[in-house]
Amino acid sequence: MTSRSLRRGFGLSAIAVALVVAQAPGFTAVASPATAAAVERHYEQPGPHAVTKAPGGPAHTLYYPADIASSTVPHPVLVWGNGTNATVDQYDQFLRHIASWGIVVAAANTGRAGSGEEMLAGAHYLISENSRPGSVFHGKINPGRVGAAGHSQGGGGAIAAGADPLITVTAPVQPGPQGSVPMLQGPALFIAGQLDYIVPSFYVRGRYARAGHVPAVFAELRGSDHFFPGETRTRLIGVLTAWFRYWLADDTKAKTVFFGPEDQTELYLDTAAWSSVDRNTKATAIG
Repeated sequence: MTSRSLRRGFGLSAIAVALVVAQAPGFTAVASPATAAAVERHYEQPGPHAVTKAPGGPAHTLYYPADIASSTVPHPVLVWGNGTNATVDQYDQFLRHIASWGIVVAAANTGRAGSGEEMLAGAHYLISENSRPGSVFHGKINPGRVGAAGHSQGGGGAIAAGADPLITVTAPVQPGPQGSVPMLQGPALFIAGQLDYIVPSFYVRGRYARAGHVPAVFAELRGSDHFFPGETRTRLIGVLTAWFRYWLADDTKAKTVFFGPEDQTELYLDTAAWSSVDRNTKATAIG
């Protein structure tokens, strides 16, 4: 991939968020000494599955384990929304990565994913294929384990999709203003970039602060702008993979990245990667 495509790889989003949002109270800047985040970095490595990429009808691109035909357990699903005017191929690195960890991905083929409807349609497509004899996904999808994630406008779309009970967990990455956070049905991980001037960190914090009814985590990626250059992209991919492995695949190894005492939680300890972290009361109670 060229340096230019790497720069563009996490979106060509043009959401210029011009909203004035008061910085939410109660945020604690990370103060713990930086340590090796062994578990978090584990999820930066490729998972055990080779990955197949294929069209899911005209509206979606699918990523799934190449050995899905031999799977003996159904796979969870992640629906994805691109940033404004961005394409699925610009997020290919992350989408392949998370599919290698056993999660079937339906990415909406649109740069206008803010309504969440296109993302939900991807979940419904896979669920219908799960019931269709002859489909590669027949009997291979777990319709009770569906997550939503997206970047910029797609992050707002993930919030919008998360109002549907079908979506059990979300990860809005630098989300735009779309969707209603108080309507989220399940846990949410809000990601901000420390140097993002398109969707500023304080704006993402403001959205996170409205998620008190569900377990929610806020994490600000140190040194990152809106396009996740260099090492910041690797760290983002790892933390998103850990989040969805924990909630969608019952992967308890990932728990210590987000939960437990602050002095044992990797997001708090890994100050080299995360410049500010917060958890709400419901997330802290997970222990």
